[in-house]
Amino acid sequence: MKPADLAQWVLLAAIWGASFLFMRVAAPEFGAWALAALRVGGAALMLLPFVWLAGHAGALRRHWKAVAVVGCLNSAIPFVLYNVASLSITAGLAAILNATTPLWGALVAWVLLGDRPGRWRAIGLAVGFIGVVWLAWDEAEFTSTHGRLATGWAVLACLGATFCYGLAANLTQRHLAAAPPLANAAGSQVASTLALTAPAAATWPAAGPSSPAWAAAAALAFLCSGVAYLLYFRLIARMGPARAITVTYLIPVFAVVWGALFLDETLTATMAGACLIIFVGTALASGLLPWRR
Repeated sequence: MKPADLAQWVLLAAIWGASFLFMRVAAPEFGAWALAALRVGGAALMLLPFVWLAGHAGALRRHWKAVAVVGCLNSAIPFVLYNVASLSITAGLAAILNATTPLWGALVAWVLLGDRPGRWRAIGLAVGFIGVVWLAWDEAEFTSTHGRLATGWAVLACLGATFCYGLAANLTQRHLAAAPPLANAAGSQVASTLALTAPAAATWPAAGPSSPAWAAAAALAFLCSGVAYLLYFRLIARMGPARAITVTYLIPVFAVVWGALFLDETLTATMAGACLIIFVGTALASGLLPWRR
């Protein structure tokens, strides 16, 4: 990995790690639906000009149906679920659960697409989900307190989001392999904006959100989605998808650091241990470790 690529890889992890912090700040004031709509709407406005300049507008028109489906699975639904979860659990915990995305991708490929994993990848799936169960068992509580969503439902919301990510990744590979990634990303944000506009309008907060909440929402849209997608696709072009996707492993580290610095969140021993188990299982299941037979 060249120094410039390494710097961008770390920067991308820092940006995506910060998204969990921004959701914790903005979701209580905007609500899950409105914040998700603002995020995808802002990202769409930022990415569409790049699609036009790159000459990918025709490809976006050709693949719009598949892009719309993948967009809802890859942005609209997960963003709403993470916003809901951020009302009850820490940024670090949400980011650790986000790291299960490759596990769900491998499981969906096995169950729905018949891509049977080898021995070590199957072991990785089992190990990763053991980490998830341990983390959920320790953190999940299904009794609401002080009017907040019970942490158990928040954990399930995060896992629902990562399942959507895994499903979207497989659908992208199967139906959008010929579509330029940038067109897919921009089209996904447009489709998600259309899907979220009505529920966002219906649930728009009666009291105007504060300036910090607006700043966090803008950061989610333009930094954590718009700039992050551009960085991600640049890394894919320079490093290849297998290396670029390893950014997933660094995101929880930054999320925990940002949460500790700005929200006084703490990393528990169970979170650290389960995180390590999830990372090992994910590395095996996704083929990033050498035991791939």
